[in-house]
Amino acid sequence: MSAALLITMLNLFYQVASEKPRENENRSDKNIIIIVLGIIAAIMTLLFFVFCILYFKTRGSLHGHSEKLQKVNGKLQKINGALQDEIARRKAQFKNAWRDAPIYPDWRKEVFEAANVTLDEATAHPALLMSEGGRRVTWQETCQDLPNSTQRFNSIPCVLGQLRINSGRAYWEVEVGDMQSWDLGICRDNVTRKGAFIMSPQNGFWAIRLYDGDYWALTSPETSLPLRERPLKVGIFLNYEAGDVSFYNMTDGSHIFTFPQNTFCGVLRPLFRLWSFDSGSLTICSAEGECTDVIHKPTLQVK
Repeated sequence: MSAALLITMLNLFYQVASEKPRENENRSDKNIIIIVLGIIAAIMTLLFFVFCILYFKTRGSLHGHSEKLQKVNGKLQKINGALQDEIARRKAQFKNAWRDAPIYPDWRKEVFEAANVTLDEATAHPALLMSEGGRRVTWQETCQDLPNSTQRFNSIPCVLGQLRINSGRAYWEVEVGDMQSWDLGICRDNVTRKGAFIMSPQNGFWAIRLYDGDYWALTSPETSLPLRERPLKVGIFLNYEAGDVSFYNMTDGSHIFTFPQNTFCGVLRPLFRLWSFDSGSLTICSAEGECTDVIHKPTLQVK
């Protein structure tokens, strides 16, 4: 369009320049027109060349950027492929030697069965109150008037889970929130429940503890646990045949503690303990990962 306009103006300029003036009074006007047309033609020519230069420069620049983007995209795809291969390799190594790699609780879940744990009210200390769904335990100041039972803890405020494990791999998660004191772990089904006793593997307990802001593994003697982040949810992973009990901070995915390898015999059960009326509540997450209580109350089994 600019080229056609330029040509038209040049033709007009030529026609005007070729005419012979008929009268002296018209000669100056025609000279002015010639000069104006010449200036316009020069400006249009300059703009046309500037447009051509910018067009080809921009076209070349876009083409260059397109090639660079393609190269960057290709490199990113190669990096992503390499990362996926590395993740798959490490995952395969972990599945082959999961005990030697106490990391990545989400990967452990793939080789462990999510257990559906509810509380066994028949074992609960009288100061502990169970929720109707059997997934939450709370301390109450006034002890309940409950029937005496060989299954019930009467000195240390503990309660066991209904789940009984004598084989396989299982895990469950417990929401502890901002509680100040608690014990979590597993124990043998036949542990002492009357009078004073010490929680340790020698006595059939494999548990960790939060007390007065400090975390401990209940070994003999106890092992201090310096955690980088306060757990709001704790995962307990049990491999019966391997004699392995591990605890994970499910808030940040970090490993808390793994007990030295044991040889289990007999039935093992989940263990929960509160320390005082201001301890708060422990809530067991469902096998689907929901940390809310359920509606129906489980049937109690009193032996």
